[in-house]
Order: sequence, then structure tokens, then C-alpha cells
Amino acid sequence: MPRFESSEFRKRNSFKTILIATLIAGTLDALAAVINYTINGGKFPSKIFQYIASGVVGQQAFTGGISMTILGIIFHYSIAFAFTLFFFLIYPRLKILSKNKILTAVAYGIFVWLVMNLIVIPTSNINAFPSDIKQGLVGAVILIVAIGLPLSFIISKYYQADSIST
Repeated sequence: MPRFESSEFRKRNSFKTILIATLIAGTLDALAAVINYTINGGKFPSKIFQYIASGVVGQQAFTGGISMTILGIIFHYSIAFAFTLFFFLIYPRLKILSKNKILTAVAYGIFVWLVMNLIVIPTSNINAFPSDIKQGLVGAVILIVAIGLPLSFIISKYYQADSIST
């Protein structure tokens, strides 16, 4: 069995951790969005991903069919990857993040909500802020549960294991 150098193994292990965390958080967020949309009377959950694609391509995303749905899925997971990578990189630098996983999850979920609603969406073709307080709160809770919690637990586990092995 080949033996890996410690740094090579860590690089592979960190990429695997980031990828798994991205897939889990991105999928939970997408699932929560689909459930929320369906409960609120949405007939075609694919519209969620067309909505995401419309941030880049504009209104034609809603008439582009499956290709726009796929583009929206790609954008969705790309955004999840960016937030996962950012959390992975700041986690060891901000010691406060390792103090309480639940509070870290809440804080990071709110951070993601703020970045999405105050920076990303307003600078996209969507250019809309949540229409009411209930919608905003539901969105924040979804991001806390779907993004904040998994990232807090997965990334903290990675760094705990890393500190044990070094």
C-alpha cells in the first residue's frame, strides 16, 4: 500500500472534506427550497433553479427549459462551494468558530443570508430583496439549518481530526 506524505494526504483529505460539505449543504439547501416552494403553491420546483439561473442570464431563464434548470443547479452548487470553501479557510483562523458549533452555525447561516440578500442578489439580474419579514426569516432559518449546521459540524470535525493527527 503506497504511503502518502502528510501534506499530500492533508491536501487530499481537505479537498474531500470541502467536496462532501458542499454536496451536503448544497443538497439540503436545494431540498429546503423545493419543499418551501412547493408548500407555498409552487407547481414546478424546477422554477427554483431557473430563478437561480436568471440571476446571470435574466428572464430568458424561465423559458429556457431543462438547460436553464441545469444551469441553475450548477450555479447553486457553485455558490454552495464558495461558501463552503470560505468557511473552511476562515475556520482555523477565527478561534471563536470552534467554541460552539450551534452558535457558529447560526452566525454563519445569517452571514450567508446577508451576503446573498445584500450583495449577490442585488448585483444580479434578480435584484430583489425578500418581500416580507416572514419570507426573510424563513430564508435565514433555511440557511442556518441547511448551510450553517452541516458546515459547522463537518469542518470542525476535519480540524479536530487534523489537530489530533499533528
